[in-house]
Amino acid sequence: MARLSALIALTAAAVAVSAKPIVVRDSPVTVPIARRFNSTGVRNVLKADQARAQALKARSQASKKHLGAINKVFTDVDVPVTNVAEIYTASVGVGTPPTTYNLIIDTGSSNTWVGASTAYVQTSSSVDTGDEVEVSYGSGFFFGEEYTDTVTIGDLVIKNQGVGAALFSEGFDGVDGILGIGPADLTQGTTSSGDTIPTVLDTAFAAGTIDANLIGISFEPTTEASVTNGELSFGAVDDSKHTGDIAFVPITSTSPASEYVGIDQSITYGSAGTTILSSTAGITDTGTTLVLLASDALAKYQSATGAVADNSTGLLKITQAQFDKLESLFFHIGDNTYEFTPNAQIWPRSLNSAIGGDANSIYLVTADLGSNSGQGLDFIDGYTFLERFYYVYDVANAQVGFATTQFTNATTN
Repeated sequence: MARLSALIALTAAAVAVSAKPIVVRDSPVTVPIARRFNSTGVRNVLKADQARAQALKARSQASKKHLGAINKVFTDVDVPVTNVAEIYTASVGVGTPPTTYNLIIDTGSSNTWVGASTAYVQTSSSVDTGDEVEVSYGSGFFFGEEYTDTVTIGDLVIKNQGVGAALFSEGFDGVDGILGIGPADLTQGTTSSGDTIPTVLDTAFAAGTIDANLIGISFEPTTEASVTNGELSFGAVDDSKHTGDIAFVPITSTSPASEYVGIDQSITYGSAGTTILSSTAGITDTGTTLVLLASDALAKYQSATGAVADNSTGLLKITQAQFDKLESLFFHIGDNTYEFTPNAQIWPRSLNSAIGGDANSIYLVTADLGSNSGQGLDFIDGYTFLERFYYVYDVANAQVGFATTQFTNATTN
């Protein structure tokens, strides 16, 4: 209890592509995932995303040798704690027999933990490691005890997986925790021992349960607040979910983006090729809703589109006449260019009220990161971008892949 008391006291809220081939003989283990709007969460999605971005940057400043160093950074940052609003979740079983938990799918973090809503249930497969664990996300935090346990994801059974059992959490109303599938190094310093905790992908691959240490992620745009419209593929890609070839780029070498599922990219606007963001490093992140750009890049985008800032949502807003003239954004990643169409750039109009917007307005999903470029993490490609492309995180080869899908040019929004 002394260690726990101390923990409570510390808590505060362009590189060319050379894809390495992936040879997978067996079919992937697939799990459906659901997009949900958390009605008890914040309405201002931008503030939640910006708080998360600030926390991601802050994590890179902390020494990974001791839990207290990370806590001090988060204390100094003064990041507001806000409930998760827009999320993708999966049903995950923990224990023997398993208790089912509804967990956020997060490539921006790597700890798997439960207990935010449904309490952790100890069973015959639960082993207390004796460590306390704490992680802060900007959009929330938790602390508790670290266990190893059996994790069941669809047909995939992963034994001896590190699982945090929350004793206290904030910012996660309506969900039970997080399934962290980012780089395992992000777990360093999150427990009192400071050790790295293998992710569910690492553990499954080491046990031979999956053939490759990678995950394929399929989203799709939707106009419904809560719908099962995505898929996780463990150990392989699901070729039925993409239309074009998967092109891979290496994880960026630029810090702090290199500590996450980071890439190098540039962005241009329209047929004239107006530069919005020069080649720089940032991250891909299923835990972020919007496409966040460095403030100076967003100013160029705002000028190109004629958008104005909306006080109610914090997002940029355009008129119908401006939307009729809106051109595509082009994301240049490695040797490939990915078209982010005008329809992809707007928030689903049927869900305007969910973010505190006006039903008849048109809001843009490209928003302000909250800092200027040149800091090593100058953009976040959140799930509104990833909904238009198939997304692969190849852990073993330290690379990220993208491909077009049947939803790349959808006019759903």
